[in-house]
Amino acid sequence: MIFSPKKDVFFELLFTISENVKEAAQYFVDFKINNLSDLKEFTRVMKEYEKKGDSYIHELIVALNKTFITPIEREDIHQLAMKMDDVLDGFEQFAARLEMFSFTDIDEHMKKFFDQTYKSTIEIAKALELLADKKLLDMRTHAIQIKDYETKCDEILRASIKNLFVTQKDPIKIIQYKELYEMLESIADSCEDVANTIETIIMRNA
Repeated sequence: MIFSPKKDVFFELLFTISENVKEAAQYFVDFKINNLSDLKEFTRVMKEYEKKGDSYIHELIVALNKTFITPIEREDIHQLAMKMDDVLDGFEQFAARLEMFSFTDIDEHMKKFFDQTYKSTIEIAKALELLADKKLLDMRTHAIQIKDYETKCDEILRASIKNLFVTQKDPIKIIQYKELYEMLESIADSCEDVANTIETIIMRNA
C-alpha cells in the first residue's frame, strides 16, 4: 500500500496505546508492595492505566468507523490495538487478584516475570514508533525480541511452579501462587500475540 508523507492518525494512536502499556508495565516493575495499603494503591493505579487504555481504544474505533481509507487493513489496526489492550487488561486483572487474595508476598519469581514483561512492552513501544514512521521492516527485530522474552517467561513458570511444590506447605498459598504465576505468564503470551500481529502487518505491507 502507498503511505502518505505525514504521520497517520491511526499509527499515532497505536503508538499512544503502546506507550500507555509500557508506562503501566514500568509501574508494575517499580512499585513495592509491603502492606495492604500499598496493595490498594497498586490496584487503583493499574485500574487507571486500564481505563486510559480503554479511552484510547474507543478513540481509535471511532476514527476507524469514520475513515473510508486506512493506511493498512483496518482489521490489522483493530487487532493490534486489541492485542495491546489484552496486555493492559492482564496487568489490571493481576493487580485485582492480588487485592482479592490480600496478597503482599511478591517473590523473586514474580519479579522475574515483571522484568521480562516490562522488557516486552519496551519492544512493543519501539516497534509501534517505527510503524508511526512507516519503517515496517525494522519492526521485525522487536517482534523477535518479544518472542524471546515470552520463551523466558515459559521457563520462569516451570521453575516457579517446581519450586512452589517443593517449598510451600500451605495448600491455600500453593493455589494462590500458582494462579498468580500463570496469570503473569498469560501476560507474556499477550505480548507475544502483539508480536505476531506486528509480523502479520509487516508481511502484508512491507
